[in-house]
Amino acid sequence: MSAADGSGGLMAAAFFDFDRTLIDINSAPRYALWEYRQGRVSALQCARALMWSVGYHFSLVDIEAAYRVALAHYRGLPEAEARARTEAWYQAELVARAQPGALRALARHRRDGVPTVLLTNSSGYAADLATQQYGLDASIANVFPADASGLLLGTFEAPICYGEGKVIRATAWAASAGVDLQQSWFYTDSLSDLPMLEVVGYPVVVNPDPRLRREARRRGWPIEDWRR
Repeated sequence: MSAADGSGGLMAAAFFDFDRTLIDINSAPRYALWEYRQGRVSALQCARALMWSVGYHFSLVDIEAAYRVALAHYRGLPEAEARARTEAWYQAELVARAQPGALRALARHRRDGVPTVLLTNSSGYAADLATQQYGLDASIANVFPADASGLLLGTFEAPICYGEGKVIRATAWAASAGVDLQQSWFYTDSLSDLPMLEVVGYPVVVNPDPRLRREARRRGWPIEDWRR
């Protein structure tokens, strides 16, 4: 399919989740461990983040409450420092983690003239790096505001880019970009992304968790293995 759908000039787009979809791991626990090894968070903070990551994957955690606690630790940190830390971690931990199937899907959509968009619960800092690395056309991710001096406020812009929040953010982006979600794709591994899978015309499930695999089979959605 070409990017234009022929109705009012709207285009299709291909949205990609990041963790365990575009890349083969969940990046959040890796960042928590990185921060612990750098001496920037305590063992307790690291352990709590690891537990949240497990709960997040199985949709068993209050993600907004978890973010409030985690981000409070970074209140007053210069945003430039947050970006620099994220880049060092990304280069060390994530730059070589792309799934082969993801690269093929990206190449296919580019060949067809379809814009590619990262849609992730990761930070905007990590999303910017992934967007640059993979040559994506846009990214939609969590935003952590800073004050006039460039110091992080220790908060996030609502809604969190998770669950229904992904739908809200993707819908707003699509309206501004002239994209029709019903003509678009979304690739993900996680049941937490069910709301977004339901609003696109072409949902694709990638290396899914067991609950999402059952749901995909029930609905007749494609299930793909991107590990090779």
